[in-house]
Amino acid sequence: MKTEFVDVNATRKNVRVEIPTEIVSAEIDRIARDYSRKARVPGFRPGKTPPRVIKQRFKDQILHDVAHDLIPRAVDDALREKGLEAVDTPDVRDVNIEDGQPLTFTASFDTVPPFDPGDLSTIAIRPASRAITDEGVGLSLQRLRERAGRFEPVEGRGVDRGDTVVLDLERREGSGAAPDAHKDVSIELGAKANPPGFDEQLLGLEVGTTKSFDLHYPQDYPIGELANTDVSYTVTVKGLKRRVLPELDDEFAKDMGEFDTLDALTARVREDLEHEAKHAAEREDRAELMKQLAARLPFEVPPSMIEREVDRRLEDFARRLIDQNVDPRQAGIDWTAFRDSQRDVAREAVGAALVLDEVARRERLEVTNDEVEREVARYAERSGRTPAAVRAALEKEGGLSRVSAGLRREKTIDFVLSRATIARDA
Repeated sequence: MKTEFVDVNATRKNVRVEIPTEIVSAEIDRIARDYSRKARVPGFRPGKTPPRVIKQRFKDQILHDVAHDLIPRAVDDALREKGLEAVDTPDVRDVNIEDGQPLTFTASFDTVPPFDPGDLSTIAIRPASRAITDEGVGLSLQRLRERAGRFEPVEGRGVDRGDTVVLDLERREGSGAAPDAHKDVSIELGAKANPPGFDEQLLGLEVGTTKSFDLHYPQDYPIGELANTDVSYTVTVKGLKRRVLPELDDEFAKDMGEFDTLDALTARVREDLEHEAKHAAEREDRAELMKQLAARLPFEVPPSMIEREVDRRLEDFARRLIDQNVDPRQAGIDWTAFRDSQRDVAREAVGAALVLDEVARRERLEVTNDEVEREVARYAERSGRTPAAVRAALEKEGGLSRVSAGLRREKTIDFVLSRATIARDA
């Protein structure tokens, strides 16, 4: 077999392949014999049709089958001979095949060449802040108070800021449009979702009052279909109530759970915030590391790898929508625009992964079977299944290799961080 490799760029290559005539002819004869055993040709008994007749009658099908069998093997042999590995299925073109002639074709493929990831000690990471302030603790306690608050009816006055108004509401967009009516709607004055100017129109209204008014939605209103429109409203106030918050004291702490004092509740809130801040900081540090690693890739990320990562991200996002009982097809998402928005982050993610893989290769970082088994056991515990069931599902889906690759990458991240320069404030 003759091969000729041509570099298109650092990662894209073409290989021109010529398979010798004798191999092509032998494969044609083999497939023709197979057709002869199965084909029914008028004038001949089954299995007795001469090869010459079979080759003439089924020429196109036989040549297609020959190419389908020989080309993938030839591509694999050519890559193995050069010590190359394609990152995706090669694109095959310019196929020429005839009986008595060599089979020739060109295959184009992306590959990742070896490269130097550089001195890892020059990676500088300034850890994200994990500090928790008293103000942050106070805000969390305030949110607990608000969740524990109760509504009490308001009598003897009109609507004031901070009240929750129960009303019947009718809205109409433009003259002649059908009204959109709602009964017993609760609206809290000051809520961010309220239309611009809506709260002011309700101030001072008393229970039983009906009022009609018009509002103009500005050009920059975040809901596009309402931007620069006029909407007419008619409201009838049916009730007023106001949220009353509990005092921040020991009794409140006891109502929140197994806390005897406010100090105990405050300590738990601080502990939870510190836990959240720790994980948030780790995510930020990891994102910064991956950004710096991606910048060390000395060539452009192969387009096929970017598209595969974009596909993975879209599938993951669609799966999360389904988990929330949202049909991705009915979610009102411009999937083409969303796909485009993921391309840069996908490029960075793949670039960083390639650098990590090269570090792992150079440092001979591997994952043991015991490490894979422990990861399977952890996943089984989280999902409430047995390790055997999880392993069986992964083996069926070919997922064990992904588990191993993920562990190897995490081990490599730890290795890189151990070599990086961690800048800490004095």
